[in-house]
Amino acid sequence: MKKNLSEFIGTFWLVFGGCGSALLAAGFPEVGIGLVGVSLAFGLTVLTIAYSFGHISGAHLNPAVTIGVWMGGRITAKEILPYIVSQILGAIAAAGVLYIIVTGNGTDIGTFAANGYGDHSPGKYSMIAAIVTEFVMTFMFLLIILGSTDDKAPKGFAGIAIGLALTLIHLVSIPVTNTSVNPARSISQALFVGDWALAQLWLFIVVPVAGAALAGVVYKYLKAE
Repeated sequence: MKKNLSEFIGTFWLVFGGCGSALLAAGFPEVGIGLVGVSLAFGLTVLTIAYSFGHISGAHLNPAVTIGVWMGGRITAKEILPYIVSQILGAIAAAGVLYIIVTGNGTDIGTFAANGYGDHSPGKYSMIAAIVTEFVMTFMFLLIILGSTDDKAPKGFAGIAIGLALTLIHLVSIPVTNTSVNPARSISQALFVGDWALAQLWLFIVVPVAGAALAGVVYKYLKAE
């Protein structure tokens, strides 16, 4: 129960801090934080939770991470569903809080930082470009997570490596898909946007999970004696 609550709170913080920065601060007149600021915000949410809750639940904060970590042999199959449910509920709770805040000045939610491709990509990138981007980014993210948390890795630095990795991922891929690499983060925003966001949601569930799963297999091979 403590692990699941940690995942709920941690994923809440990721969506609230990351998507919140995009919705509230990115384009604020004259002093907005822009793409770089949003990228850093996502990285900081993971970094802060990694050091706060990493010792409790592993601070996955992401169904794709949970699948990848399982494929890498770090957790048991019975832990997967409770983790994923906790992550999705935490993300939805954060989106609900953001909805209240964002609409608090009389504006509508717009795209609500939802992920998309084609006409709904920030840079109008194609579905193929979105698939490749999300797959590669999630694959690399999991390799970094598994490597930096390995028993043989330098101790105490995993949170920094993982947080900076997520920052870099956002710096590269926000223009393509608004950056998912996290099905929970995509589900939460799509539920509030509806319409096109729900229609395109499959990509941001299937592709990150596939990339993470492959990374788990690859890292397990690299670690094999």
